[in-house]
Amino acid sequence: MRQKKIHYIYNREMECMDFEERRELQGKRLRETVELEYNNVPAYRKRMDKAGVKPEDIKTIDDIVKLPFMQKTDLRDNFPYGLFAAPLKDMVRIQGSSGTTGKPIVTGYTKHDVDVWTEMVARAITAAGGGKDDIIQIAYGYGLFTGGLGAHQGATKVGAIVLPMSSGNTQRQITMLKELGSTMLCCTPSYATYLAETIREMGIKPEELKLKSGCFGAEPWTEEMRQHLEELLDFDAMDIYGLTEIGGPGVAFECMEKNGMHINEDHVIAEIIDPVTGEALPDDTPGELVFTTLTKTGTPMIRYRTHDICTLHHGTCACGRTTVKMSRITGRTDDMLVIRGVNVFPSQIEGVLLGFEDVSAHYMLVVDRVNSQDKLTIRVEVSEDFEFNDTKALETLAAEIKAQIKQTLLISARVELVPPKTIPRSEGKAKRIIDNRGTGF
Repeated sequence: MRQKKIHYIYNREMECMDFEERRELQGKRLRETVELEYNNVPAYRKRMDKAGVKPEDIKTIDDIVKLPFMQKTDLRDNFPYGLFAAPLKDMVRIQGSSGTTGKPIVTGYTKHDVDVWTEMVARAITAAGGGKDDIIQIAYGYGLFTGGLGAHQGATKVGAIVLPMSSGNTQRQITMLKELGSTMLCCTPSYATYLAETIREMGIKPEELKLKSGCFGAEPWTEEMRQHLEELLDFDAMDIYGLTEIGGPGVAFECMEKNGMHINEDHVIAEIIDPVTGEALPDDTPGELVFTTLTKTGTPMIRYRTHDICTLHHGTCACGRTTVKMSRITGRTDDMLVIRGVNVFPSQIEGVLLGFEDVSAHYMLVVDRVNSQDKLTIRVEVSEDFEFNDTKALETLAAEIKAQIKQTLLISARVELVPPKTIPRSEGKAKRIIDNRGTGF
């Protein structure tokens, strides 16, 4: 039930603001944020002092480059409350995520922060065609993870009926989709794909559902996966971006043009930097995404390095929005695999795999080191209607995928085709990589 390309805008004043007017607003809010951070967060004040920067040195938005960076280790090193810029009595929410070191990260939200975050998600849902006449099924996890509650708040703000399913229980998810007539779905793209494939296996046709669109985020996904999803469910699959440290889902979102995510620039400033030198990069040049919050009062973040790789593009969109757009995330500086000196992102491999009709969207990358050489194995499921017992067909398909990987990524990889449903499914973020180098095996 694809929608006509109608551009719905939640807050026209802010989303379509004149470029220079927005820069003035950003400059004003940046100055206020730097003063708040300097006066209330000793750890960042110490960093500014070391860099020789005072709040009064920040006069316009262009002065942002004078400010030192922040990153996830700052949240871990100052756990739990060391980066809070407001007293605990002013906080109404703590959100967070678990870290790879075992120590979680948390951010505090004042009522103002929750209201801002809620509006940002409302803008995203509106851009996807959502409103008061919709039933929005939320299959993101609820809890410290910002996905479930963030989508819930935004859906409530636009006046929709909210179906707070949380993640998991696939059969029940599908029952509710069909019987309650959900019109929008919010979850990770990998789980949406799993739901869509299960729906097809159950013999349910897209026209038996009332789904018209979905907002999918929390992990990188490709244009090929979007096309796969839209073909399975005949709806509009939209990208949404956010992160716990900045404000959860809604920091950026796609409109019906589906050619980049609009960043809510009245609330955050985005930069692209060289991940090695830290120097700013021009529009349409891939680099590391950096965010500065402009209206967050609980745990403001200044020049926060996300480690996500993408590009930025300024200009007026056909939808009427004038906010800068970020491209899809192509990978992470900390998830990037270096195979025999070549930088490889999972999304690049996914793009190749989804170009083959005889394999599914479910895959795993396994990296080993044999005799001091890196070996990459791409394990991917064949499609349901592929004859897995046809050895010659398997060999031919594997060879074709291997050749395309070599041509696209300039590396050799072993391609291992496996039967359908043999790669573990995830109801949250998909786990795509097993790196055995350095494990001693």
